[in-house]
Amino acid sequence: MATNSMNLEDVPSESLMSELLRRMKCASKPDKRLILIGPPGSGKGTQSPIIKDEYCLCHLATGDMLRAAVAAKTPLGIKAKEAMDKGELVSDDLVVGIIDEAVKKPSCKKGFILDGFPRTVGQAQKLDDMLEKQGVKIDKVLDFAIDDAVLEERITGRWIHPASGRTYHTKFAPPKVPGLDDVTGEPLVQRKDDTAAVLKSRLDAFHKQTQPVIDYYSEKGIVAKLHAEKPQKEVTDEVKKVLS
Repeated sequence: MATNSMNLEDVPSESLMSELLRRMKCASKPDKRLILIGPPGSGKGTQSPIIKDEYCLCHLATGDMLRAAVAAKTPLGIKAKEAMDKGELVSDDLVVGIIDEAVKKPSCKKGFILDGFPRTVGQAQKLDDMLEKQGVKIDKVLDFAIDDAVLEERITGRWIHPASGRTYHTKFAPPKVPGLDDVTGEPLVQRKDDTAAVLKSRLDAFHKQTQPVIDYYSEKGIVAKLHAEKPQKEVTDEVKKVLS
């Protein structure tokens, strides 16, 4: 019978042992199902892989999952592609269905981190209903709270060297020569999304959209408000304290 699964005989012993040790370590970890909420630049992207590794969770980014389902031509992926081809938004039921499929994978056995979903109270309710059918629930919502002014300083100070991807910050990691890449001396550029005007528009939309979601989960007593303006290490310590 043909199969797409990898033959374990072809996997290097070091890789097998490493995975076996990881699973043994993970076996004693408590299950956790988390939602991360925070505006662009709040540090979610930095903390997410740390949380994932520390608690043996899978990371579920709904945009990536939708694209993967479409590429794999799963039944839900085909329906999602039909909606996209018509220029329509993918329905909440479809997105929740794709999440439902994902959380049943072995990599999500100890739980998951949801990033970018839910964005509305309606989505949150559908997510809760789906998890309830599995006999589980969201354990904690991490709210990466940060002042808009701090975000503006973080984001509008970012500059990149397009060819290499090297990043700089006018305050926190400035180039040796203002406006020029340290290695090549070529000009640095700023992403279109990293301007004050674009950031303000994105933050206004974020606050309007997500505050009701935070309020919804606050009523359930599972929101942990993080001080996301602190240095990375301090935020990591705060996350571990919240989740311990």
